[in-house]
Amino acid sequence: MKKLVLVSAMLFCTFLSTSAQEISTHAIGIRFGDNAGFGGEVSYQHKLTSNKRYELDLGYRDHTDYSAFKLTGMYQWVWNVDQGFNWYAGFGAGIGSWSYNSGVVTDNKDGLFINVDGNIGIEYNFEAPILISLDFRPEIGVVGDYGKDTDIDLALSLRYQF
Repeated sequence: MKKLVLVSAMLFCTFLSTSAQEISTHAIGIRFGDNAGFGGEVSYQHKLTSNKRYELDLGYRDHTDYSAFKLTGMYQWVWNVDQGFNWYAGFGAGIGSWSYNSGVVTDNKDGLFINVDGNIGIEYNFEAPILISLDFRPEIGVVGDYGKDTDIDLALSLRYQF
């Protein structure tokens, strides 16, 4: 019985140390950044292959003068630097909509916007199911007035892995 417990404990520890070196199959959490006034976003990552994944981020802004939402999709490549420490880069796009509240004097009352995005960052994959990352995301507005300029977004993310 002691041998079974010992072997089980060793296999479990091996599994934990191995999973810290790979990207997780799923991760969900919050991405805190400027993001053109959107602030925090709900973020989801899904593993595609051993070093590729996609990320979806949904941001919502409810201000006294306007409200807006944005959905961003990113395709990322992930490279392991050291156990649990990775860096990644990718590209993607964002689509969203904004609406000015009544009483605000402007030519545009609402609209659609589309951004083209790049992404580069670093992350640490803890042995516990927690992932923390810091990334840089330049966003270039393609369509619409809300996101027409170039925005530089720096964000800190905290995600639960499963």
